[in-house]
Amino acid sequence: MATVTLRAQAPARRVGLLAGLEHTATLAWRNLVQIKHNPMELMDLSIQPVMFLLLFTYVFGGQMSGSTHAYLQFALAGIIVQNGLFATLNTAVGLNNDIQKGVFDRLRSLPIARSAPLAGRVAADLLKQVWSMALMLGLGLALGFRPGAGVLGVLGATLLMVVFALAMSWLSVLIGMLASSPEKVQMMAFVVMFPLTFSSSAFVSPATMPGWMQAWVKVNPVTALVDAMRALLNGGPLAASLTHSLLWAAALAAVFFPLALRAYQGRA
Repeated sequence: MATVTLRAQAPARRVGLLAGLEHTATLAWRNLVQIKHNPMELMDLSIQPVMFLLLFTYVFGGQMSGSTHAYLQFALAGIIVQNGLFATLNTAVGLNNDIQKGVFDRLRSLPIARSAPLAGRVAADLLKQVWSMALMLGLGLALGFRPGAGVLGVLGATLLMVVFALAMSWLSVLIGMLASSPEKVQMMAFVVMFPLTFSSSAFVSPATMPGWMQAWVKVNPVTALVDAMRALLNGGPLAASLTHSLLWAAALAAVFFPLALRAYQGRA
């Protein structure tokens, strides 16, 4: 009598494009509704941006530009960029928390698209970016900021910030995958973000800095982004700074996306 050997079949992990998008949207919504269960996240999204805008405007405005209104007109783009780049750290912290608590592994074991847990997290965090930027622009308008480039400039600035934040998100994903705890995520990320944002044209004119620092500021990707955002919001020369910021976004994505994807796949 012949012996029949049965082998367990691994569950199929490949899903169609539409199903994958549906899984991603579901997990993005999961990440968004968590806000009501974690009020501290609301502080990062709403209270912290408002606090930074008010402090920078009314503490530094008179000294930097002679009036708070003039400084607000100059610095709002930089404050939005700083807040947007720091907000990308939420991706790293959220992923790392899910890994430490076992949520990440449980999601990966479900019959869903393998990319959905990661894509859902990134998509949700980009929507949070839009909320924070809208909040800061609304408060800026209430404080006297006037977008010289009009509505189209504001929409263009929002789109540019989202594109650049998406590129930086892959660095955050990589940090979130590699760090052993949320505390180490924040330590590693702040070491990167603080020098990038403060040694740029975000808050002061580079002409006031020492010559050696000006050389760094000119090649700092955050400077290109801030200058492009400022031109989109206030009006002024745009082509060079916009081109440089998009090239930087493409370069950052080209470097960190494959590294983040490899680290992500290593968790399978």
